[in-house]
Amino acid sequence: MIRPRRGLTRREMLALSGAAAAGLPARASWSAPGAAGEALRIVFYTDVHTRTEWETPRALAMAAAAINAEKAELIIAGGDLITDGFQSAAEAVEPRWRAYLEMHRAIRARVEPVLGNHDLVAAIPEDGAPPSADPRQRFRTAFSLERTYRSVAAGGYRLLILDSISVVGGDDKYHGRIEADQLQWLATELESIESSTPVVLATHLPLLTGFYQATEGAAAAAPANRVVVNNREVLELFAGHNLLLVLQGHLHVEEMLRWRGTTFITGGALCGKWWRGAWHGTGEGYGVLTLRPDRVDWEYRGYGWKALRP
Repeated sequence: MIRPRRGLTRREMLALSGAAAAGLPARASWSAPGAAGEALRIVFYTDVHTRTEWETPRALAMAAAAINAEKAELIIAGGDLITDGFQSAAEAVEPRWRAYLEMHRAIRARVEPVLGNHDLVAAIPEDGAPPSADPRQRFRTAFSLERTYRSVAAGGYRLLILDSISVVGGDDKYHGRIEADQLQWLATELESIESSTPVVLATHLPLLTGFYQATEGAAAAAPANRVVVNNREVLELFAGHNLLLVLQGHLHVEEMLRWRGTTFITGGALCGKWWRGAWHGTGEGYGVLTLRPDRVDWEYRGYGWKALRP
């Protein structure tokens, strides 16, 4: 059920004015076959990169308050919830986990987290310490999850959450890949989903993006640690299904593409340019989706934060 949003305070109006000056908000609405009945309101935020410097915990408190004001039924946290966990020892990033979880608990609606590359802990420590036997453990423990990919019912919709991180070492450190066991799980899960059921897919690394062509030229290739390299294998599994939306992060830009009836949304970043302001024209913000029986509404909104990082 969509609840009416309360009137904005003067402080919120000023925050939104600042967001507009940074190129926000961005809005779109398009026809799409959703679920019958009442609309479903979703907030999608990604790339928090929580740390404790530059008053970022205060920014997270502001973001949580803004997200609560949206009165959404479901929140999707798109990954990279902390920063630099991948190459750091567990004790070094524990304060960042505590700071993020304070924000997470402040959000009143149900939050479904997606694993990002920074959320792995001690995958390849840079201080020479031995790598963790299970770098995903801290993430699973934080959110009481059995595994990092899963299927969630949300009204008349099905949310499928993928783990898109494959640790490979070398210069890349990780690649975007949906591994074989997860692909098998996904294929089996889709067999149990009616073909008409609208599906929302969430992944940290993008399945489809034009970012590198837009920023480096039409012939530019995306690096293997910036996208899901076996995206076609993943998307082919959805033949005959209503894949309504793919929500993705990692690139810190607000981007929207459509391919074969599916809309791919790259959701900007709560931290913007890693807490230094806007990145390629996308400021610090989050997305609001309203899924209706016949259309989808999308808006990218700022939450009033002004960067303090030097």
